[in-house]
Amino acid sequence: MKFLIAIFVICAGADVLWAAGFGEVFADSTLRVDYVLGAGGGRPVALVHSVGKMAGWAGRRGRLDELPYMGNGQLTVRDAATDSVIYRSSFSTLFHEWLATDGVSDEARSFEHTMLMPLPRRKSVVELTLTDGRRDTLVSLSMPYSPDDVLVEKLERRELPYRYLHKGGDAADCIDVAILAEGYTAGQADDFYGHARRAVDEILAYEPFCRYKDKFNFVAVFSASPDEGVSVPHEGEWRRTSFGSHFTTFGMERYLTADGVWRMHSAASAVPYEHLIVLANTAEYGGGGIYNSYLLTAARNSGFRPVVVHEFGHSFGGLADEYFYEGDALEDSYPHDVEPWEPNITTLVDFDSKWHGMLVAGTPVPTRPADFGKYPVGVYEGGGYSAKGVYRPAYECRMRNNSYPTFCKVCESALERLILFYTR
Repeated sequence: MKFLIAIFVICAGADVLWAAGFGEVFADSTLRVDYVLGAGGGRPVALVHSVGKMAGWAGRRGRLDELPYMGNGQLTVRDAATDSVIYRSSFSTLFHEWLATDGVSDEARSFEHTMLMPLPRRKSVVELTLTDGRRDTLVSLSMPYSPDDVLVEKLERRELPYRYLHKGGDAADCIDVAILAEGYTAGQADDFYGHARRAVDEILAYEPFCRYKDKFNFVAVFSASPDEGVSVPHEGEWRRTSFGSHFTTFGMERYLTADGVWRMHSAASAVPYEHLIVLANTAEYGGGGIYNSYLLTAARNSGFRPVVVHEFGHSFGGLADEYFYEGDALEDSYPHDVEPWEPNITTLVDFDSKWHGMLVAGTPVPTRPADFGKYPVGVYEGGGYSAKGVYRPAYECRMRNNSYPTFCKVCESALERLILFYTR
């Protein structure tokens, strides 16, 4: 009888937790956990590096126990007393891409990663899980959090100059995007703000972002780098910059990424933020975008405008690349017998969960490239870096071709659902 009563109390406690609402479960503050993700000899590890809290929470305040996508990693916060889930988020990391790249099995390397979550009012457990392309767990860790833990650092927001370039509303009601300066020297602040303005104008010119302008805040935060430009290893050029960005990631010359993820979050803390765009002060072509991590792109390149939209599709929207090349270093990223989590590619293993419902009657699966003008949405082979076994919804789309002027119907629909998930 006592056992049954205990079960009832725990379940009732979980119901009360959610009936109470955001303000009674969480403080209007942010818990920041910095992690080290790494591997040696093919054995992945995840370690907590530091834990801190700061005033203000810019993230969503509803649907807190739901995930929009699985991602390649999941963050779960549980109430310690009831074991009920009080917050969830998903993400991907450069670490995952490194693990999927040929020739790394004998290397040892670490990557920085940061997760933000609303600050629990009660004792909680923070769990991090990394999964591979087959949804198998690579590594997981669990960290207790207590509001009275004196070792949780009280973080002060950085005092850096910033300008709001688009303000749709209050931070608590909107999706807050911080735009950071990489490789701009102290005298180049105006250049940075001009590039940031162009990035915002371009993103908001695309649907569905244009339709939901009032759901976004974009703010540019300036921090000066010692050197101008960014590192280009394949040309022997190295620069001292705010976030340590460089081309030639995993041997791919145009892949632009950054090592200083923790420094990004410290710089962004000058303002309320959820998502990060980093503008690199270089004319070299390239960029990169990682779901719920960051976007990095070359601000002085002639292709800057379409590239920043494409990469925002990755970092904000969780969209997959729809292009493919023979011999691509990442061509084995998606096992053909597992359905990818990204909404705009499929292996047909579970096509019903993707855009099957958007096909008009008679659309052939797969769809021949020669028939791309016959059907508003199709199933075209080639995507996710693989020419075979992975399919995309349109012959052309912003996620495949930087000269294409729009997102396809499936990508646009997925982005709309995500915007509403965060703001309703």
